[in-house]
Amino acid sequence: MNLEASNIYTSYGLSQILFGVSLRVEEKEVVSLLGRNGVGKTTTLRSIMGLTPPRSGSIRWKGEELVGKSPFQIAKLGIGFVPEERRIFSDLTVWENLDVAVKPARDKKNLWTLDRVFNLFPALHPIQNRRGGFLSGGEQQMLTIARTLMGNPDLLLLDEPSEGLAPIVVQQLGEQISRLKQEGMTILLCEQNARFSLALSDRLYVLEKGEVRYQGSVADFRKDEEAYRTYLVL
Repeated sequence: MNLEASNIYTSYGLSQILFGVSLRVEEKEVVSLLGRNGVGKTTTLRSIMGLTPPRSGSIRWKGEELVGKSPFQIAKLGIGFVPEERRIFSDLTVWENLDVAVKPARDKKNLWTLDRVFNLFPALHPIQNRRGGFLSGGEQQMLTIARTLMGNPDLLLLDEPSEGLAPIVVQQLGEQISRLKQEGMTILLCEQNARFSLALSDRLYVLEKGEVRYQGSVADFRKDEEAYRTYLVL
């Protein structure tokens, strides 16, 4: 087992968001967390990352309990978080954004370098000296993922990566995430765009009002006409 969250309850102040969420992500899997806006997808990722610690429940990563650890401790254990807001350093260049994120790799054979990142995101190479604040939305999204990869994570948490992007950019991003999957990256992908997610994922969970309402393989989900009609988010 790589990542396992069990019976997570998370709230913001008095507002309860997650109600007993459980999920698992195996090594080298891409797992989607689907659902409409406001159902708790981002809160689930923030709970895993320690940014919004759950009030109860367990989150284990490679057998180690994460609940109670700070975000920087969780990041050091090999989990990388790509937030929906992107949060690049707008005053730094593309190269500086990438350089500041470098962390030692646990697996020296699978090291992320500038050359490897530019190979995955070739559009970043010719603009590596451009400040982040002058990038397009698609370029910022690529940079955010690239910056996280420079930390050499074993698990990538992607929060709404296709949000607000032009269709052609979404297509390119899907191809790049597919390459990460082919290279063995373990990914938990939160998305409203189910068609985008299903094309990339092995399994999925569907959230409604802070609870898991459906879980299973993508293949089974496609065969389940009732679930497909009920939960597919266009």
